Amino acid sequence: MKIIAMIPARYAASRFPGKLMQDLQGKPVIQRTYEAALKTGLFQEVYVVTDSTTIYDTITNIGGKAIMSEKQHECGSDRIAEAVESMDVDIIVNVQGDEPFTDRESLASVIEVFKDDVKKEIDLASLMTRITDWVEINDPNTVKVIVDNQNFALYFSRAPIPYPRSRELDIPYFKHKGIYAFRKSALMDFQRLPMLILEATEKIEAIRYLEYGKKIKMVETSVTGIEIDTPEDLEKAKKEWK
Repeated sequence: MKIIAMIPARYAASRFPGKLMQDLQGKPVIQRTYEAALKTGLFQEVYVVTDSTTIYDTITNIGGKAIMSEKQHECGSDRIAEAVESMDVDIIVNVQGDEPFTDRESLASVIEVFKDDVKKEIDLASLMTRITDWVEINDPNTVKVIVDNQNFALYFSRAPIPYPRSRELDIPYFKHKGIYAFRKSALMDFQRLPMLILEATEKIEAIRYLEYGKKIKMVETSVTGIEIDTPEDLEKAKKEWK
């Protein structure tokens, strides 16, 4: 089974433009993320796939592997699908470019899903972490996920799901962490299938897989890390890195 990592790296970002090139204790954020993925030792290859010559040059100048997108893309899955279309690979792990604290344990757990799936019934694996802060639960920038009793995803939303009609029940809330592992066939299907109404409404690409009947296995993790979405997140990351 050939397993590679792909790090989609778009230069523009609505909340924090150019965040991947911000300095994190002497190196750009994207370089820190690339080096963290390499350090896990889990992948035959690690690539950054980008629309930016600045990001491309940053990675290739340190001897890393980078791919320039030929088309404009709405999301990371589309960008990765274009890059791997002609590659002979089995599993592609999408590592978010703004997560320089990416750890081996989390990545290994999503890869293990496919090693245990002898019937090849699972299309994707992804991570979730439990959240208890009601501010975060109600924050639309925090994507929540609900699962069935075997931890297959039922739905993703920016709204608090399930709705807390009764606070007396100890309902677990889970934040979706944006690390995916795909079978190549599922990823190529995603690229071909048009966006439907639920994905368009929520602006969450994982919903497209559910709308077309794909099976997403969620793995719970206690590793939270720091996603750099805002300048404030960057300051937190700098303190944590020290």
